[in-house]
Amino acid sequence: MIGRLTGTVAALGADHVLIDVNGVGYVCMAGARLLSKLHAGDDTVLHVETKVSEAAITLYGFGTDEERAWFVRLQDVHGVAGKAAMAILDAITPAELMDAIALGDASVLTRAKGVGKKLAERITGELAGKPPPMGRFGQFETARVAGLASTPVAAATGARSEAISALVNLGYAQADAARAVASAAKDAGDEDVSQLIKAALKELAK
Repeated sequence: MIGRLTGTVAALGADHVLIDVNGVGYVCMAGARLLSKLHAGDDTVLHVETKVSEAAITLYGFGTDEERAWFVRLQDVHGVAGKAAMAILDAITPAELMDAIALGDASVLTRAKGVGKKLAERITGELAGKPPPMGRFGQFETARVAGLASTPVAAATGARSEAISALVNLGYAQADAARAVASAAKDAGDEDVSQLIKAALKELAK
């Protein structure tokens, strides 16, 4: 199974990228947002989810391991296949997805091409109360997609995850903690974990 590719962008298509890794070309399906950041000749790192079927082996590429993890999590929902999961992650960020699930705001997911109201409601309903997905090896790695070499992977959602975990350890239900943190982040921001926890506790006390 291929989990990550480090190489050079050889070519770009409408929905895929060809990565040259030491002379071997790998075709990865990719969303428009990622493709817009890549250019032929760039050195890049793609986090990959490999899907094997009777008809083909398909590689899905992402700029961060968090996006890859959400791609897998979304497909836990009945009716969500790779195409829909990719469309959702192309339309909204992991942070926006996390907030939409925590707040039960299905309308956010309908921004994705091909995702209607019923499917969006099923996603927010089935994933509500579940902890956010973890990276393949626990912590999310540092993004090194071309042009993003020094950007931490979803530091904001990392802070939110820590805040939610802290609240759960205090005895609050996962769904309540996630909802409170999502609401608190709108005012307190999501860079400082301690401030986020304090703000979320105020939300829970209302």
